[in-house]
Amino acid sequence: MIIQIEPWIDQSELDELKRAIDSTFVVEHNLTAEFEERIRQLTGARHAIAMANGTVALFCCLKALGIGPGDEVIVPDLTFIATATSVIMAGATPVFCDVDPQSHCISIESARKVLSDKTKAIMPVHLYGVAADMTDVLGFAAEADIRVIEDAAQGVGVTFNGQHTGTFGDLGILSFYGNKTITCGEGGVVLTHDDELAKACYRLKNHGRDEKGTFIHKHLGFNFAFTDIQAAIGISQLKKLDRIIAKKKHIHDVYQSELGGLSAIQWPVVDERTSPVYWFTSVLVEDAEGLQRYLASQNIQSRRYFYPLHRQPCFEELKLADNRIFPNTESAYARGLSLPSSYGLSEQDQMMVVQEVKRYFERA
Repeated sequence: MIIQIEPWIDQSELDELKRAIDSTFVVEHNLTAEFEERIRQLTGARHAIAMANGTVALFCCLKALGIGPGDEVIVPDLTFIATATSVIMAGATPVFCDVDPQSHCISIESARKVLSDKTKAIMPVHLYGVAADMTDVLGFAAEADIRVIEDAAQGVGVTFNGQHTGTFGDLGILSFYGNKTITCGEGGVVLTHDDELAKACYRLKNHGRDEKGTFIHKHLGFNFAFTDIQAAIGISQLKKLDRIIAKKKHIHDVYQSELGGLSAIQWPVVDERTSPVYWFTSVLVEDAEGLQRYLASQNIQSRRYFYPLHRQPCFEELKLADNRIFPNTESAYARGLSLPSSYGLSEQDQMMVVQEVKRYFERA
């Protein structure tokens, strides 16, 4: 089986883990502080607060801004479900908008149509390693007097106009889940330049305390702690990031070179202001489901685009879509397929994927 995505894990992660184990501090401690500092250096954010995962990181961003019951947050319809469920966790209501037909990131034209007196924030998603148009997002947010929370879960290493994703808005988050460009197994980070918002997020993850070691809790908080075990893996992965990005670009370029002549395949458009990280290399075809079935029959894994939020069964009773239509999301979902894109993908295996994609369209 040619795997669609898997992390690059080797002796270097074991070496860093040994540091954590030898120290006996496997909870959040010195390695977590080192990981956070490396993230600050990578992103340019003033603050980087490590969290248990990306979903709770989004929740903390929302609560730090005082968003809760009665409030609405605009989110793109094409994203992983955590973008929306984090809003529900905070007690607010996610309001879906369509995506741009080319980048598949949030459409500000569509966002304008769902803006209301209850809207408190917009949550752009940097999808599949491509940045949303943050010039448009920030302009719209300023016009509407709402806050910006960037879901950059898929945006590690991605820049827009030379600035790292997750650092444009009031707050942003990164994710380090097992299938991301780099991983900690699980884990997330909140990014912000705002001192007070950073303090609020830290309190929320630390049982309402400004520091550990006290049992007097002045604020309401939770346990969303990171661990030095996660940090050890993350430190090793960050040291590999440049090589991972370069290899993923090479994989993308080979796919585009070998499959670019097929009229049946189109490619998502990358804004020239973006320096993407090809977390996945994706293609757009007439029948993504059919191509996926065929590749599976040849022992090649692939992955469909995210299922549109407005079609998610778990949201039916909440009536979040209100019978609205999302043509660009629907088109992207029907046509988008992510090909094997792991760092460890061999040249031989990649050429086998290319061969089978070509064979599928020759048979069609």
